[in-house]
Amino acid sequence: MEPTLPTVKPTNTAFLYLNAKGKALIEQKGDKQNANLALRVRRDSIIWISASLVGVEGVRAVLTRDSVRVLNRLEREYFTGGYDYLSKLLNVPVTFDDMQALLLGDYLAAPSGTTPTVSTDDAGRQRVSYPQAGVVVERLLQGNTGRVQQLKVTDAGSKRNLTVDYTDFKPLEDQGNLPFAHALLVQAQQPTGVAAAAINYNKVNAGRERLSFPFAVPKGYKRMK
Repeated sequence: MEPTLPTVKPTNTAFLYLNAKGKALIEQKGDKQNANLALRVRRDSIIWISASLVGVEGVRAVLTRDSVRVLNRLEREYFTGGYDYLSKLLNVPVTFDDMQALLLGDYLAAPSGTTPTVSTDDAGRQRVSYPQAGVVVERLLQGNTGRVQQLKVTDAGSKRNLTVDYTDFKPLEDQGNLPFAHALLVQAQQPTGVAAAAINYNKVNAGRERLSFPFAVPKGYKRMK
């Protein structure tokens, strides 16, 4: 008889809309850049991100289930296409569901037909890993809350990986005091070095209040290749 796997006990967000504002410190190839960050989400439908430098918006992105649109005001160019763009940017294969879970700190179950490896440490934290689309996905869940504490995506063949650490958990009002990570550290390891983004939210609202997700390409902008 095969041993019974431990039951995974995650606690995910359940709100329809989320509106968050904060700051991001982006570091790549030794260069550091600070930006104001705004995030809007309609669950399972749209992710809207805006990054501003010195009060002027530099980049805006809108993700839907089947498309990626990016507006780069600094270079006066735009991109419209699929998730291969983000997969190349992050160096790991991603989908809309992957990005939504990453930004909200939610747990995604293993694909159908895939049996995850589950272990529990002395602190009650659960470590869950499984293969997906040629990479290994691993999540560490807090023992007391069931919230994701770390996400790691590893491509052993190319020595690339993506790690997201979630900290500064604070309860969200009107959401049953659900703990939500107000700080994220995203690190992308690749053969050429490490790119990182430290995100700290100072305001997070979640509920059923409708949000807008504007995106328009100004005249004269060139399409990114």
